[in-house]
Amino acid sequence: MAERKPYRVIISGGGTGGHIYPAIAIANALRSMHSKTEILFVGADGRMEMQKVPEAGYAIEGLWISGLQRKLTADNLLFPAKVISSSFKANQIINAFKPQAAVGVGGFASGPLVYVASLRRVPSLLQEQNSYAGLTNKMLASQVSKICVAHPGMEKFFPAEKLVFTGNPIRKEIVELAQQKLDERKAEAIEYFGLNPQKKTLLVIGGSLGARTLNESVINNIQALVDANVQVIWQSGKYYYQKMKEQLSAIPDHDSIQLREFLNRMDLAYSVADVVISRAGALSISELALVQKPVIFVPSPNVAEDHQRKNAEALVRAKAALMITDAEAPGSLVEQTLALLADESQQQQLQQNIQQWARPEAAEHIAQEVVKLIEEKP
Repeated sequence: MAERKPYRVIISGGGTGGHIYPAIAIANALRSMHSKTEILFVGADGRMEMQKVPEAGYAIEGLWISGLQRKLTADNLLFPAKVISSSFKANQIINAFKPQAAVGVGGFASGPLVYVASLRRVPSLLQEQNSYAGLTNKMLASQVSKICVAHPGMEKFFPAEKLVFTGNPIRKEIVELAQQKLDERKAEAIEYFGLNPQKKTLLVIGGSLGARTLNESVINNIQALVDANVQVIWQSGKYYYQKMKEQLSAIPDHDSIQLREFLNRMDLAYSVADVVISRAGALSISELALVQKPVIFVPSPNVAEDHQRKNAEALVRAKAALMITDAEAPGSLVEQTLALLADESQQQQLQQNIQQWARPEAAEHIAQEVVKLIEEKP
């Protein structure tokens, strides 16, 4: 019997960690199932996937592509040329790599790549992370065979017969954390961050680039956190780190505030957090559900179709999280956070209810769907 050749899969998309980390999780799951699987990523030139994907051990090709802006810009005027250029390069990549399946995870680069792959009759699959589908995925829905989703009710965006409810793929270290008792990592986290085990710990995360409202809400009310004897692990993001560092240095007795540009050990940060403040991106929600943390979401108003607010509202309706709007945050975020830190009963309710969003096997489920597409192709 002839030995089966390794699968060849292209995974496209990116732009933010919310697209990149699920894509890497899918790739890791494919490799776990079939160790010789050949995987090529396709991203957008100049975006963070061009750094993060090689760091995860995978090859990546870049396309000259960006999203449409909400106002008239030079980038918008160049958009048609970028689509043509990216489609041409996507065709070249497919000719060279000869994929047996293509996966689009959303973001700029997935559009041209998945569209060209479908024209070339490469079995294709989309992964939609949000409760409100992104524009790229909605445009590609008619071209693909399967659409893996993380929320119920997605028939309003996609053909029902193509939907597979999988949940969102999560970083391996977060899945491993959830499979352990958090207390087993907590001691390591206390040492790693230099924390006081007797104090309450607040985790503030605004994404890898940072969130201006979260940062300003924290720094402008930092004295209240210090006075309440709360210690903070605060990821400011690279755009805001220097400014926050300068402002924090002027605050007396700020030693309990751990300001970081980026958290490389998010597993340890989650393990030690009593309460979390976060944007409401799909990846953040899935991770927080898996580790069952009480969270206050501050949805970003600057995302397509306001999908973060819709993500957060779904959890608020289920009493699985609290939400403060971006406009309300400067005046009330820290006050409501301190109230939640003091209310252990509410913390327990939120922890219990958020776990229904946890899907630890999501990456494996999606990888299985990819393999099915390859094996069932006539």
